Parts: sequence; C-alpha cells; structure tokens
Amino acid sequence: MSDPLPAPTASNTFERIKRVNPAGAEFWSARELARVLEYTDFRNFTAVITKAREACANSGHAVSDHFVETNEMVGIGSGAQRPIEDWTLSRYACYLVIQNADPSKPLVALGQSYFAVQTRRQELADDEALKEEKTRLLLRAEMKKHNKNLAGVAKQAGVVQPVDYAIFMDHGYRGLYGGLTAKGVHQRKRLKPKEPLLDHMGSTELAANLFRATQTEDKLRRENVRNKEHANRIHETVGRTVRRTIHELGGTMPENLPLAENIKNVESREKKRIKAEQKKLAEGASGAKT
Repeated sequence: MSDPLPAPTASNTFERIKRVNPAGAEFWSARELARVLEYTDFRNFTAVITKAREACANSGHAVSDHFVETNEMVGIGSGAQRPIEDWTLSRYACYLVIQNADPSKPLVALGQSYFAVQTRRQELADDEALKEEKTRLLLRAEMKKHNKNLAGVAKQAGVVQPVDYAIFMDHGYRGLYGGLTAKGVHQRKRLKPKEPLLDHMGSTELAANLFRATQTEDKLRRENVRNKEHANRIHETVGRTVRRTIHELGGTMPENLPLAENIKNVESREKKRIKAEQKKLAEGASGAKT
C-alpha cells in the first residue's frame, strides 16, 4: 500500500506559480491563482479582483502598483490565437484577492494565512529598506555640503587648481580604501564611467566617507595648513585612521561594500512618497470638514 500524498502546503502551492519579471520583481498571474483556488469560471474571479482593488484603494495604496490588467494570447486551433483577460498581481494584491475570495473553497483559508504572513514580512522588509533610503538621502546631502566645505579649506591650504584638488581627493581615498585612488575605487566597484561613486554608496560607506571629509576639514582648519603637500598627507592620514577604526570594529572594508541603487532613483521615489502622503492628509482633512 502506497503512502498517502502529503497535504498541499501554502509554500509549494502559491510559490510554485510565482513568476519573476526581467527586473527581478515577483508577481502572480490572476488566471493561475484562480485555477489554484479552484475557480472554474474566471468571470467569477474577476468580481473578486474588483473587490480586492477597491480594498487596495481604501487602504491608501496605489492600485496600479499592485494590479495590472494584461492580455494573454492563447491558441484556438488551426494556428489562430485570441487575447484573453489576465491580471498581474503583486504579493499584496494576492493577499487582498484571497481575503475577498470564497471562503468555502479549500485553498482559500490556506492562502489567507500564507499571504497574511508573507505580506507582513514584506512590509517589515520594506520598512527597513525605507529607513536605509532615508539614511542614504540624509548622508548624501551631508556629503555634498561637507565636500564643498572641504574644498574651501583645501583651497586655503594651496589646493587651488583642479588637478591639485583631484590629487588631494585621491590621497583621502587611498587612506580609506587601502591604497585605491578615486578611479581605482570606481573600477573596483565596476561602475560605468559616468556613474558618480558617491551616488552608489550605501549608508555605511557614505558614513565612512563623511567622517573622512569632516575630520580632514576640521584638522586642516585647526592646524591652519597652508601647504598643499601637507594637506594631502593629512587627508591620507585621516582616511587611514578611519579605515583602521573600521577594521578594529570588525566592519567591512569600504571597497568591499556592495553598490547601492542610484541615489537619484531614491530621491525620485521619496518625492513621490511624500507627495502621496500629503495628498492623503489633504483628502483626510477635506473629509473631516464635510
């Protein structure tokens, strides 16, 4: 007598039909999800999708970020094809769809608990990602300000010509990055020629460079340096000291830290997020007055 087949689990049931687009984002096909949930008529499932989209809008999320209507071509014989309706669903969209599905269907309850847990995990991960993005934006803004201040102090020390400033900056990078110049770090990180290094640093790497810049700026001022060779030596020494501190703390050396998403994309996303929050607050205030 053969062993009974194992009961379906949420992981192998719903993860099996998950797809990933070329950008690496996960999604589900509504038609595949409908079949798993045992909806034999997709027209009945579209009513569930409609309710889920309403719930998405009511929760303050952008519906278009989670539900995308598509058409899939299917064969109808003799080589002919016709388009059929489908929807591309995010993990959050799947959660809302299953919450609005027929609870009498066997896999709906399984899906409800599974996507509730997975969606919460994703929310926590998104929260961490948002914290990192905000930290990066703050540190990048500080880096711009202090690089400008550092350039001004270096100029007083005799670092006047562009080539002199490039050499001055290379000394700082060599100290912090174990002998690598700015160009060497750029190559080590495999950035394209026109991709700014600072725009692709994560918060940890930005913080190390900000410390290098601020401490060099303070030391040049404090010692009233008026010689560019002396300024170069100070910059490299400060960079080396920051590197030694990272090593003593057991941290990752900056040249080994991974590249981060272009800060310009993060800035654009943050502006959209703030705009959406402002819109939501305005709508809430408007509703309170009526």
